Amino acid sequence: MRKLLNTLYVTTPLAYLSKDGDNLVVKAEGVELFRIPIRNIEEVVMFSQLGASPGCMRLCIEHNVGMTFLSPSGSYIASLDSGARGNVLLRRAQYRMADSPDEAGALAQRFVAGKVVNQQKVLSRFVRDYRPERALEEKFEAGKSFTKQALKELEHLTDVVSIMGIEGSVAQRYFELFPHLVRNQDFSFPGRNRRPPTDPINAMLSFFYTLLSGSCRAALQTVGLDPYVGFLHADRPGRSSLALDLMEELRAYLVDRFVLSVVNNRQVSPKDFIQQGERGIVMTDDCRKKLLVAWQRRKSDEIKHPYLLESVPLGLLPYIQALLLAKCIRETIDDYPVFVAP
Repeated sequence: MRKLLNTLYVTTPLAYLSKDGDNLVVKAEGVELFRIPIRNIEEVVMFSQLGASPGCMRLCIEHNVGMTFLSPSGSYIASLDSGARGNVLLRRAQYRMADSPDEAGALAQRFVAGKVVNQQKVLSRFVRDYRPERALEEKFEAGKSFTKQALKELEHLTDVVSIMGIEGSVAQRYFELFPHLVRNQDFSFPGRNRRPPTDPINAMLSFFYTLLSGSCRAALQTVGLDPYVGFLHADRPGRSSLALDLMEELRAYLVDRFVLSVVNNRQVSPKDFIQQGERGIVMTDDCRKKLLVAWQRRKSDEIKHPYLLESVPLGLLPYIQALLLAKCIRETIDDYPVFVAP
């Protein structure tokens, strides 16, 4: 259980939420784990198989506290809303902002700047931990200088096409250096490729980017935003553009570092991957199960959030950032505090 930004996150898979007077009570296997007065929160997010009692749901409705039910892995199931909390007003504000080139561009700039900074932190971490030979270190220094210049150019941009151009050039430079981060000689990284991925590392990157995109989509639905209307990515039927926007700042820290960790720590081997026709290289079923366990374990690790200044599980980052984005769109905070890895 974690209360952040007036939202109660119930992350214990077997937890059950009930009421006791004007308190919400979290129990697991009959044991009380947590209780909180209903007046102290605005939202409940349940990552649980068991859900909540009818009395608990009525208490939340009576006090205008929204409830969102997610699977333990973070897939969106449903929301319970009293109708008085104004999600329609939030979405109308989102649509107006998306239709304003300057406002949309300002948010697009934040997403890309966060992505660029977090990619550079992955590269800098490698230099710090492995101290490469001089020639390679110079390549990383050149990449760092390139990133600094890109951030300087981004600083005052609001034109989305120009912002996307800078994002693309920085991503290209990042993935040119990425092969040097792979320390396990059983694997190689020929460059970023997809649809289909042609090597194991790209297969893992694509798979976990997809999981992260799903978490971002569920997080946006949880806070009442429309995941299909973005600011950086253009609207396209069936594409969760805002979820793609939100995940940009989280890709390098959550997915890239995770994939590098399982490869370099030899938690996977080339035998865990097979060629499967037009789908390219895919993970075996056993490998996928093994990595999903490792991914869930990774999501339980905690960091100090740079804006909240509180320790939070990594798995809640999409939900925290979605809530901060909603507050920015509502103008209850002055600007969107993009996530930058510590």
